[in-house]
Amino acid sequence: MAMKDYSDEFKADAVALYESTPGATYKGIAADLGVSRGALRVWVLRARGENGTPQPAAGPAARGPLPAGADGEAAARIRELEDRVRRLEASERKLTAERDILRKAAKYFAGGDALVSRFQFVDDHRDAFGVKRLCQVLGVNRSSYYKWRDGAGPRAVKEAADRALAEEIRAVHADSDGAYGSPRITAELRADGRRINHKRVARVMRKFSIAGIRLRRRVRTTIAEPSATPVPDLFGRDFTALEPGLKYMGDITYLPVGDGEFLYLATVLDCFSRRVVGWSIAGHMRTELVADALRMAARTRGGLDGSTFHSDHGAQYTSREFALLCGELGVTQSMGAVGSSADNAACESFHASLKRETLRGAHRYPGAELCRRSVFRWLTRYNTRRRHSANGQLSPVDFERRHRQESARLTLAA
Repeated sequence: MAMKDYSDEFKADAVALYESTPGATYKGIAADLGVSRGALRVWVLRARGENGTPQPAAGPAARGPLPAGADGEAAARIRELEDRVRRLEASERKLTAERDILRKAAKYFAGGDALVSRFQFVDDHRDAFGVKRLCQVLGVNRSSYYKWRDGAGPRAVKEAADRALAEEIRAVHADSDGAYGSPRITAELRADGRRINHKRVARVMRKFSIAGIRLRRRVRTTIAEPSATPVPDLFGRDFTALEPGLKYMGDITYLPVGDGEFLYLATVLDCFSRRVVGWSIAGHMRTELVADALRMAARTRGGLDGSTFHSDHGAQYTSREFALLCGELGVTQSMGAVGSSADNAACESFHASLKRETLRGAHRYPGAELCRRSVFRWLTRYNTRRRHSANGQLSPVDFERRHRQESARLTLAA
């Protein structure tokens, strides 16, 4: 154990040992004696000063009288070396600190390196390393960090507001069976009296990983009948109408169930409100499938006389049986070009939404009965509750109701 107070005798013996040892260094002799290098140096220099002996600052390779005029050069050289040592030690300390910062940062940014994360890292480690050094190592501007830190209060308020909004969004999202994306959720919140921007809803949904159900790849169900009588395209890709009951469109889609089996759904939609006025589900794609859907539409509307029905060139729609039914109901047929999905795009988009929101990412429905129930529930909710972008985010039923109210008001005003 090193002594704290050294006697004059101990100091004199230490100096004598240093001076009498060829090639001695302060560091080596100090280590042998268990004293500090600086203390030994002070004792040696003091003893030389008292004896009038020249005082080189570092242990020379060989002891002896220095040449005349060598004292000044040696002292200058010693000062230069000591300065270099101090600089090297400072550089080493800096590199060590930066290494420690980068090691901590590697773990801190494992989940992603964003500018805000860097500011937070500086804030979390400023007591250990200092703001200046942290900003230099991480490549951020100190003034930007201080500006970020000063905004902590408003950020906390914004974060709390985002979390509260996320809870409202989750409630609407769950009520839609996880189907709604940001546009429909925005419309739902506005309907409840919230004044809110759709961009904020989209941002909060991204932030909290809330997402609607995305589109899946379609399978072709349209099989043309080569011998069918040509039917003109009376829609020209215009799937809008001035009022309910004028223009209808229909299509067939497959519903995968069980192990490699399918059910098939035929629908009839009103172009005015996108309301599903008729549908039919069966385990086949015969003409009676689409015929049953059209008959349901006639019952729902109280008749289809004078309306136009648009479809693709599937064999069911081009059959003589379906043409006779249309004539019986007073419906004029319309068909798009062969092989062009865009000529019946609205129907195909509707079916894609149905399967996306009922399958919810699965490849198949668990069974035929569950498939029927799921589709039936979705179709009824679609008409009465599901918001539609083409209707100004109103459900088909609400859109038609508003149209009737406006028509009645205009009639009274006239």
